[in-house]
Amino acid sequence: MQRESFDYSGLRAVFINCTLKRSPEVSNSQGIVDLSARIMREQGVHVDLVRAVDHDIATGVYPDMTEHGWKKDDWPSLFSTVQAADILVLAGPIWLGDNGSVTKRIVERLYAHSGEFNDEGQYVFYGKVGGAIITGNEDGVKHCAANLLYSLQHIGYSIPPAADAGWIGEIGPGPSYLDEGSGGPQNEFTNRNVTFMSWNLMHLASILKKNGGIPAFGNLRQDWDRGERFGFEPNPEYR
Repeated sequence: MQRESFDYSGLRAVFINCTLKRSPEVSNSQGIVDLSARIMREQGVHVDLVRAVDHDIATGVYPDMTEHGWKKDDWPSLFSTVQAADILVLAGPIWLGDNGSVTKRIVERLYAHSGEFNDEGQYVFYGKVGGAIITGNEDGVKHCAANLLYSLQHIGYSIPPAADAGWIGEIGPGPSYLDEGSGGPQNEFTNRNVTFMSWNLMHLASILKKNGGIPAFGNLRQDWDRGERFGFEPNPEYR
């Protein structure tokens, strides 16, 4: 199948960069985000880029933390961009072998919407796909990606094959991804994984969108609460 066979111009993607550095400081995570965003844009995908730390995002697990004592919370306005997207990629650094604090905050704020529903009555993130990008100078790329991909699928995102990419430099205070001479931008493993991730995200997002998302049967919370068991309990007529 040729590259020209794909038309992904109807898709939307949002990359949330969870770097700890405010703009205009250089973000190494953004360096890899830009690679994936370029691939998607070349296929006609509308791409939004968000650097979370540039916004006043409150801490908490409610959709709007101003209703819970915070004076300001930018998350509700940012969430409209997340909800409009077919693809969400979380990107961020490794600190002490785990995802950084900003990444954790974004996951918590996404989780705040886990009790909301889409037009089909499913959890609100059903029919969307998720991926992860990790950068750092210490071990933990796969651990951090695994944590994010688990979190995204738990709240309803679908995860395609090879849905993560990352770069890890020499252990310790060595060069970061975008530093001169780091070898990061030339790293074959990273570039391959970024490419595969980008295409698989687009492929699965397109498949889901064209087919109306995940079928709305066997996963409807309101129906379960009303007593529907979707085959879990045997039909008494067949006993």
